[in-house]
Amino acid sequence: MTGPRATRRGDAEYHRFWQNVGDDFPDLGGAPSTQFYRENEIRLLEQALPRMAALRILKTDLWDEAKNTRILQWAAERGATVFGIDLSAPIARDARRNFGAVPLHAAVSDVRAIPFADASFDAVYSMGTVEHFDETEQAVGEIHRVLKPGGLAVIGVPNRHDPFLRPALAAVMQACDWYGYGFEKSYARRTWRELLEHAGFEVIHESGILFVPGWLRMADLWCHTSAPALTRLTRLALAPFTWLHRHVPATHRHGYLLATIGRRPL
Repeated sequence: MTGPRATRRGDAEYHRFWQNVGDDFPDLGGAPSTQFYRENEIRLLEQALPRMAALRILKTDLWDEAKNTRILQWAAERGATVFGIDLSAPIARDARRNFGAVPLHAAVSDVRAIPFADASFDAVYSMGTVEHFDETEQAVGEIHRVLKPGGLAVIGVPNRHDPFLRPALAAVMQACDWYGYGFEKSYARRTWRELLEHAGFEVIHESGILFVPGWLRMADLWCHTSAPALTRLTRLALAPFTWLHRHVPATHRHGYLLATIGRRPL
């Protein structure tokens, strides 16, 4: 897929790109690497929000709920009242359908202009969203705005210093128009922390997810969608990284995505 280079608000090309992705992208939910991804996300949310019952939680995209880990469904099963926005109408539609009988308050909207009032949510979860826009600072400011005082945001962006060089791989694929996720930036941890603090967040914990080679994740997804029998091999290749995630907490800081927990001060 060809990813658009511009990401200005209202950019018709960018909206069209995500609309097409929503219509055409396959479901990745059953892939072994997606199960690993989900396990990472659950760890993060259990750490940030150990008691979810009755919390109002906003997710800044619905990609996972439509195509990937279904992490918001997991939060809803634990008693949270869940909300989500997505730029793509097909993604929002598929997310609602996948929720089944569980209510999902979903809106077709943009993280740079979240359609909720100030101080609406106890928590915001944003994993791999804000880096797809030039206006990342604006998006982070919107997340801060809709949080209640004392509320928590879990925000993840690509790690520029990923030991497996995933950002370099993504940059090459973007340059060749082979990257299926559009425009994407990466951040050093210090730069990302400073951006959050400038937006008004108190950074209370820094971690990461997906300590696994990017090429292995991509290979596993290709096998899942194109040659399912080969996922037996990718599952074996992923096994050491699953073991490290469960038994070596030091690896949590060094994954493909930086994951930072920030609080809106009282």
